[in-house]
Amino acid sequence: MTTAGFLAFLLASFLLAIVPGVGTAMLVKQSVRGGRRAALATVAGLEAGVAFWAVAAGLGLSVLLVASEVAYQALRIVGVVVLLWFGVRALFGRHREAEEPTAGGGFRAGLVVNLANPKLAVFAVSFLPQFVSPDAGRWVLLTLAAVWVLIDTVWYLIIASLLTRAVGWLKKHHTKLERLSGAVLIGLGIRLALDR
Repeated sequence: MTTAGFLAFLLASFLLAIVPGVGTAMLVKQSVRGGRRAALATVAGLEAGVAFWAVAAGLGLSVLLVASEVAYQALRIVGVVVLLWFGVRALFGRHREAEEPTAGGGFRAGLVVNLANPKLAVFAVSFLPQFVSPDAGRWVLLTLAAVWVLIDTVWYLIIASLLTRAVGWLKKHHTKLERLSGAVLIGLGIRLALDR
């Protein structure tokens, strides 16, 4: 891999990390519910999911998902159900103003959202190989996967830090923010359901 290719990969990874999506909505939701501990646990869960798909792409396993329409559709349906479930709970559930931080719940929420994300799997398969030659060894793809996860982690830690610094404001608008994040998750679930 050339230096220019690696720099292009770093830039692309950064741009991908900063685009808001399911992970950002889940991080806001968990930060509002459980504060700093839940936010950090959610980042860990999100990144464990990204790492799973990145390593699967590096090993060539997620190519099976791309090749099999049935596998992709099954994962897409699971993703829709997961997003709608989290969204409905946040939008219509009971909202307690003071909730104990739930690190385990934050980790599970982040992990499940990214493991059930078929776009993340397909993206990993199409994104990583663009930056290496076809004859590059698996270790090159796995190294790029690790760098991608690292960049994504740093970005989400920055977001988590900003959210937890605004803890007073978050607590004051707890119910509104949780409902907003629920509506965003439902919207993303509907978009995934309608996606061809």
